[in-house]
Amino acid sequence: MLMCLFSQEQQGEVAITANLRDSPCKIELSSLVPPNGPPRATFFFPNGEVSIKEKILDERDRILSVNGLVKSRVLHGVCTAVYNDNVMSIKYRYKDDEVSFIPSISLPSNSLSFAFKRQLTPLDKLSYWYNFDTNYWGAIYKHKAHKHLKWKAGYESDNRLGWASLWVGDAGGSTKEAPLKAKIHLTLKVPQDNIQNSVVVFHVKKRWDF
Repeated sequence: MLMCLFSQEQQGEVAITANLRDSPCKIELSSLVPPNGPPRATFFFPNGEVSIKEKILDERDRILSVNGLVKSRVLHGVCTAVYNDNVMSIKYRYKDDEVSFIPSISLPSNSLSFAFKRQLTPLDKLSYWYNFDTNYWGAIYKHKAHKHLKWKAGYESDNRLGWASLWVGDAGGSTKEAPLKAKIHLTLKVPQDNIQNSVVVFHVKKRWDF
């Protein structure tokens, strides 16, 4: 199968994909248009993909870059390993109807972090994350009054910032279905070190039918 995509600047990408008979695996060769080097080769298999492409470090130095992703179910959860430019990130995600637990580690830096989410009630949710390498943490509390009204409040220790947001209208839905065909997003940001520099960010999306 051959696919060509061009942008307004007459640049795009062309790709050729070959299926391996009855196997779920396939190989794809892709290149920019106009080309700036050898094509990128990607091997797709049921649990992930591996790609090889040329990476330009400077005008004279070019290397082959290997990137990959593998995903598999482990102990009632999903484990994902991503390799990119000699850095590997391994993340495990466990989720049920009430709890999500997501530990992750980055190699070779051994940077460890985790995220925890708890569905307190059908309308209330608490999220927390912590990075063991930097000791930074954050927390978010979300309450959804109904489909078209919800608010969040949180704190980010790395930015020393507290904030609160209010949504009127379904954030993930269309404006046409929202009350008065409008969606409003209001955010208050309060720096811990200088409360006087607090700011309010206001977004409105309105639909008119003529």
